[in-house]
Order: sequence, then structure tokens, then C-alpha cells
Amino acid sequence: MNAVANPVLACHGLDFGYDGRPVLRDVNLAIPAGDFVSVVGPNGSGKTTLLKLALGLLRPTAGEVTVFGERPERARHRIGYVPQHAHLDPLFPVSALDVVLMGRLGLGPRLGPWRGRDRDAARAALAEVGLGDHADRHFSALSGGQKQRTLIARSLAGEPELLLLDEPTAGLDAHVEEGFFRLLEELNRRLTIVMVSHDLGFVAGVVKSVICVGQKVVVHPTSAITGQVIADLYGADMRMIRHDHRCSEEGHQC
Repeated sequence: MNAVANPVLACHGLDFGYDGRPVLRDVNLAIPAGDFVSVVGPNGSGKTTLLKLALGLLRPTAGEVTVFGERPERARHRIGYVPQHAHLDPLFPVSALDVVLMGRLGLGPRLGPWRGRDRDAARAALAEVGLGDHADRHFSALSGGQKQRTLIARSLAGEPELLLLDEPTAGLDAHVEEGFFRLLEELNRRLTIVMVSHDLGFVAGVVKSVICVGQKVVVHPTSAITGQVIADLYGADMRMIRHDHRCSEEGHQC
């Protein structure tokens, strides 16, 4: 593995399993600041598990994971997380602004009304994702793409340095998906982004490297994702991607 000074996210000899069933084995990776990484692999390979380990929601059975050089739970305030599905009751009368304000929890007093600075940060986050004029709209009335942008705004309101996304385009049509990734490309100018995705086709021209997950974890530049690598990973042909960037591990295949 190429040395990465002060990686944002690093795993060293990491193992993890559920109920004695191994999911990830001997994971070694180092993601530098400013990277945009896509985590790919078949269902059940451990992609979401890798994010949960980075968030400190799970603990390795062996090895370690660090975020900004610390245990994940100590660095959680520097991480923004966008889940695949928003677990919000559609009948609950919550606005887009209310959802984004949730990202400010833990940054101020635990009791009492939201401070002016919190509301300002939430509105600024909505504006950054192109929803500045949707602050007062009911969350359930938003389109699928607008909901995903609102969830990103919720993460941005917490002023993170690392953004983790789990299947953010699930259920979005191709046109909305394209605009969504243009947004992520802009955010990558100031944030390190790690994103789980099944769709290899969109990443050309966007991500800088690809983490292939299948118990073993290998990091490739997107230019190294060949048809053979895809077939080995998924067991079937899929669309290839090409985009020349750095690789944190060379001379290996998934």
C-alpha cells in the first residue's frame, strides 16, 4: 500500500463478522483528505458494514479503524452521514428546515429552542444543495431527489470534514442522479467523500478511486477497473468506468 500521510480514514488489519460469519477480512486502506471514493461490491459483501465501522457504530473483531487519527466515536463530530433511507414518519409534520436542523444536534445546548446560528447554518446548508427556497416545505412533499439533497444538507449543517453516503441514489431516476452527483462533485472541493454505490456507470469523471469489497478490500484508481476485475467481484459483466487518478494499493486485483 502506498503511504498516505495523515489519512482521513484508515483501516489496519481489520476483521469483522456477524455471529461468527466473517464479512471483512484483513482490511488495509488509507483514504487521504480530499479524496472521492466509491465503495462497490455485491450485496452482502460488507459495504455498509465498512461505513458503520467508520462511524464507530460497530467495532472490529480484530485490527483497527481510525478517523482523523482517532477512534471513530471520538471523531464522529467531524463526520457527516447520509443513510440510504430516511427513517422519518411521512405523517409527522416536519419541514425541510426541521430535518436539516437535526444535523446541529450536539453542537449546542441540549435543551431550549434552536439558536440563531443553528438556523443560519441550516438555511445555508439548504442553499448549498439548491433548496434554499424549500426550507418551509413539508419533508414528505419533496421529491426523491429533493429528499436526498435535504439529507445531505442535514449532514452539512454539522460542518463535517468527511461525508459518508450509503447508496444515496437508490430509487432516483437517471436525470436526477446526474444532478445529484454534480452536487457531490462540488462538495468534494472541500470535503472528503466516501460513498457506497451499486452503479459503476456514473462514476467516470466524478470519483477518484474505487474500493472493491468482497471480504478482502482493495483500492483501485478508476482506470484500473477492468472487465475482469468487475467479473471477479460481481460474478457477471457490468459497465466499466475509466478515470485516471491515484491508487492507494497497486498490483492487486479484487
